[in-house]
Amino acid sequence: MAAGALLLATVLAGCSADSDNPPPDRQGTAKKPVKLTFMAYGAAEEVEALKGTVAQFNQDNPKVKVSFTAVDSEQAVVKALRSETPPDIYLLSRQDLGTVVSEKLNQPLDELLAARDIAFGDDYKRDALMAFSEEGRLQCMPYAVSPMVIYFNTNLIDWNAMREADLPTPRSHAFWTFDQFAAAAEFAASRPGAKGVHIDPTLEGIAPFIYSGGGELFDDPKQPTSLTLSEEKDREALAEVLDVLRNNQLTPTPKQLEKSDALERFTTGKLGMIAGYRNLVPELRKTPSLQFDVMPMPAIDNERTIGDVKGLCISATPGSTSAAADFVVHAMAPEAVAEVAKAGYLVPASNEVAESDAFLQRDQLPAHAEVFNRSVRDIVTPPALEIWSLLEEALAPHLHQLFYARVLEDLQAATEEIDEISRTVLTPPAEETESPSGTADPSSSSDPTPTSSSSP
Repeated sequence: MAAGALLLATVLAGCSADSDNPPPDRQGTAKKPVKLTFMAYGAAEEVEALKGTVAQFNQDNPKVKVSFTAVDSEQAVVKALRSETPPDIYLLSRQDLGTVVSEKLNQPLDELLAARDIAFGDDYKRDALMAFSEEGRLQCMPYAVSPMVIYFNTNLIDWNAMREADLPTPRSHAFWTFDQFAAAAEFAASRPGAKGVHIDPTLEGIAPFIYSGGGELFDDPKQPTSLTLSEEKDREALAEVLDVLRNNQLTPTPKQLEKSDALERFTTGKLGMIAGYRNLVPELRKTPSLQFDVMPMPAIDNERTIGDVKGLCISATPGSTSAAADFVVHAMAPEAVAEVAKAGYLVPASNEVAESDAFLQRDQLPAHAEVFNRSVRDIVTPPALEIWSLLEEALAPHLHQLFYARVLEDLQAATEEIDEISRTVLTPPAEETESPSGTADPSSSSDPTPTSSSSP
């Protein structure tokens, strides 16, 4: 934490200090404007709002013409960046930041934004600024940050009824313990035809609980070589969580989930709780009869969660660096972000917008949207792994066994096996090497674990 605070201080100092203006680059005219491309992804409503952001910028800046391209995923953005015609400005998932920086597909923004008098301080969520800081520089401007939270059905989980039954309940929507979470799952499961909770049997699903119990998911926060689920803190947290999540009286079974997945069960009133990000809100609002609210991830020892963070970046060689920076400043302005936030999918990195009704939307569910803002400070950012999806794929059957095996005899052995498998993905065997005689070294692996260009 101290190292992170020091890095943030360095970045903020660089952003607020006087810095040389970037060298002059191509300037357009009204008759021949500079042409730039902006690439982003998101739900249809977000895309429409972003189109409005682009249109307003073009209207206000007749010497620049920004064209907008929507793609279907964050992976498509990285693929485009590696092409011969990369976008000049793009929306990036933090998970891909390591790839983008290492392959020099972007340029840092701190000096560009400082030259445009952009003040950071308390205006933006510090955790989001940290997430997009690498090599002592602000690589991209945080745009949205959404912590994982717990969604709960307020018809199945009634705090007042639980208190009357002398069950442990939270005092507010700001904090609750794992024991209170477990009691809520049991209360929901006591309703006819309902189960209490579903957590995906994935690294993403278990990560908040591991961190909350004082453990670490990986052996190194930057360049991990292994998971650490077999370490004592991790195992203790897993044991406590699995005591609830392996109870098929409280959680849907795999067969039940095949017939009706967790989201469908939740929206139809058959499941008390699911974990998710802010982008679930518009989907849940489509069911008018559904009454739902949000809570932070439950605390085992500490308040911890993970988050989905997105930022605005500029490519390494845009058509015009100054015009691209001007667009980023325009897109992150509160009035522009507010229009996108109204779609309901994102938690703005701008504190001004996050605390406004454009985001809180007090006339709609969830009633306690401020939970998202409070939970941002609890985000632990896992390493930015380009091969995250490959790692999840390799571990899927083993994590499934943790959750659903009829008998789990030895958690230590099970987690050691998972850690070992993670090492084959994170540190795969070397490719065949040439021996001094020029022939292939027979001791080298003939079928090394492949690497993937996909990201989570």
